[in-house]
Amino acid sequence: MANAGGQVESETPARAAGLLRGLRHAGRVVVDYALPPRCPVCGIIVADDRQFCLACWQGLEFLDGPACARCSIPLPTALAGDDLTCGACLASPPPFDGAPAAVAYGPAARTVALRLKYGRRLGHARLMARLMARPLGQLAGEGEALLVPIPLHRWRLWSRGFNQAALVADELTRLTGTPHDHHLLLRAKATASLRGKTRRERERIVAGAFALADDARAKAAGRHLILIDDVHASGATLRAAARALRRSGAARVSALSWARVVPEALMTSNIFDFASLDSDIRDQIMTG
Repeated sequence: MANAGGQVESETPARAAGLLRGLRHAGRVVVDYALPPRCPVCGIIVADDRQFCLACWQGLEFLDGPACARCSIPLPTALAGDDLTCGACLASPPPFDGAPAAVAYGPAARTVALRLKYGRRLGHARLMARLMARPLGQLAGEGEALLVPIPLHRWRLWSRGFNQAALVADELTRLTGTPHDHHLLLRAKATASLRGKTRRERERIVAGAFALADDARAKAAGRHLILIDDVHASGATLRAAARALRRSGAARVSALSWARVVPEALMTSNIFDFASLDSDIRDQIMTG
């Protein structure tokens, strides 16, 4: 419908939308000038939010090569195939069907994870999810997948204020459309740090740490449940959580993490006690 001047009235909303976009762009320019986006690892100024600088990007080791079909540990000397199984899984099969991670645990991946977990850099959850989206697509396939973040005990959740695994699951849902459920799996008891413990001690500490919600079986029956966590270190926490989810009647249980400790990382630049990262370290705060 045209007005008296012969102009189409619909031009007015379009002009308003264009003006709004211009204002947003101008506001972004001002904010970037005052608070320029920085690399999440080293802090150098970069072109956009949640973007690595070139040096830190090159420091990430993506885990997209041949891997064990059961636990997803990289097998760099093997030929690609669907039937690869590592010796550990042949000897003692894990309770999950695949546990890929986006990157190997190293200095850059460690900094991102700890700054989210202890430095309250909540935007890092989106950065991590972006790089986890590809392995999630390969893991989920065409089935009815449901993301299940590793839960925190209520006392730890109250003290920290958020669950980093739940934040990552939220972002993965936003990016991929794969639904999540924060309440399917519960933390039934608080657990001590796994730092410096043997494998048997870790398994004992996390035994019985997880339980199913009352309606878990109705929600999970026949579905592919995918545990979400930030760091896959010793694997004790993921195994305990997967065992609990197995009782839900799910068709499959898998796990997906941001970073994973692999033998290559242990033999190069990482000198930390990786077992400590499989639990929630209360006394380590990242503020850098």
